[in-house]
Amino acid sequence: MANAIAANRLELLQIADAVARDKSIDKSVVLLAMEEAMQRAAKAHYGTENDIKVDIDPKTGETHVSRYLHVVEMVENDKVEIALADARKRNPDAQIGDIIAESLPPVEFNRINAQNAKQVIVQKVRDAERERQYDEYKDRIGEVVHGVVKRSEFGSVVVDLGRAEGVVRRDEMIPRESFRTGDRIRAYIYDVRRETRGPQIFLSRSHPQFMVRLFAQEVPEIYDGVIEIRAVARDPGSRAKIAVISKDSSIDPVGACVGMRGVRVQAVVQELQGERIDIIPWNNEAATFIVNALAPAEVSKVVLDEDTHRVEVVVPDEQLSLGIGRRGQNVRLASQLTGWQIDILTEAEESERRQKEFAERTKLFMDSLDVDETVAQLLASEGFATLEDVAYVDAGELAQIDAFDEETANELQNRAVEFIEARNKDMDDKRKALGVSDDMLEVEGVTSAMAVSLGEHDIKSLEDLAGAVTDDLLGYYEVTKDKERSRVPGALEGFNLSSDDANAMIMKARVKMGWIEADAPVEEEAEEAAEGEEETEA
Repeated sequence: MANAIAANRLELLQIADAVARDKSIDKSVVLLAMEEAMQRAAKAHYGTENDIKVDIDPKTGETHVSRYLHVVEMVENDKVEIALADARKRNPDAQIGDIIAESLPPVEFNRINAQNAKQVIVQKVRDAERERQYDEYKDRIGEVVHGVVKRSEFGSVVVDLGRAEGVVRRDEMIPRESFRTGDRIRAYIYDVRRETRGPQIFLSRSHPQFMVRLFAQEVPEIYDGVIEIRAVARDPGSRAKIAVISKDSSIDPVGACVGMRGVRVQAVVQELQGERIDIIPWNNEAATFIVNALAPAEVSKVVLDEDTHRVEVVVPDEQLSLGIGRRGQNVRLASQLTGWQIDILTEAEESERRQKEFAERTKLFMDSLDVDETVAQLLASEGFATLEDVAYVDAGELAQIDAFDEETANELQNRAVEFIEARNKDMDDKRKALGVSDDMLEVEGVTSAMAVSLGEHDIKSLEDLAGAVTDDLLGYYEVTKDKERSRVPGALEGFNLSSDDANAMIMKARVKMGWIEADAPVEEEAEEAAEGEEETEA
């Protein structure tokens, strides 16, 4: 009998070792699961109201079943309590509040107990395995892993990674790419999440960083940090642009990424199902970088607008289709790569627009300053765009224009000031008629014309302006029932304000209302004012 018990103990430890190795979890976790399973069986045998504990010796495999009794003065429940006098018969040093452990005979496992124990052990081992998988892969986000396709589910691919499973969702795959069960696959880990069904390891083949990691595997200079990939833009399976820079002036970053006879870049292209890759030198100068990003199109002129982060690019007429690319692909990728909103014009379109602007400015000066076409054209050609430019510029600058003398310059300025004052009075009358409060004009940046426009959009008090968000001033897009984007105009849409300008205006109104401190950090408030823009953009 002793030999049989020893054999059972040894078998118990062998089973725990085997399960721990098979599931790559700690042996103690398996033993704890076995203890809980035996504990449940013991409670079912001796009564669930008993406080029973099972311990398995991890060295010998010996099992101890104990019932815990709390030492009390007066016993109310003899299943979990014992009187002090009875406790001292077992342990002379027992005190009230102590716990007495009473040994019980091991429980014989019947079919039901064995089935329940199996379920407990399987569940505990599965939970431990899931925790191990999460701990192992949560720190591997950003790595490229190899795996074998296990199965397909609703267009997504489940990948066996060896010690875990990952999933490549349909929208994270390269278009027109298909995998069969048993195919080997490389993918990028972009997220690992704890979920009720276990840790979910999300893989991607369309993520921009997948391309970065592939280049790091093929180009030793990138892996060593000599060459850095600063930006990536991808249209998965079709075309991509990457911007590279070298920390060593003797190494050409583009040439190193291309490799001898293109062998390095072709290895990446092959993995990405023939995706065409443009490798572009990074430049800290925005204009130069944008020109590089639009390759292979040639650019003749670049005009940057730092406030709106937009850039106007002028290309020769025959280069327009090349600059835009098929279905706007080239300009879209260049915009993603550089972070600038790019507008492409042909030289003919730019010339036509310049002529139109020149004609509009000429007419403005003729109508408002009561001058002939020649004088108006002189002002427009010298870069004067608004009446304010004429009214408040140094008189000496006007006098320097050919055919203008000091007297003419003063007269033009006087006429401009008179027209502006009359216009402002007219606007002020309209503002008052709309019921816009006077304190709105005390907000820095708000003009009479803006106050009128705000009033027309039912923003009539300082409190209304303080409670507004950026979208209320600049406008936004909303999705209609037909799933189409519809533009909702803002109160100050026509005043060429940037998002920062609108935020600043709202913040100043909030300061005047006493909602925030004038010298307090306003980053969070600015985000709140701009949040509408994020919510309504679709």
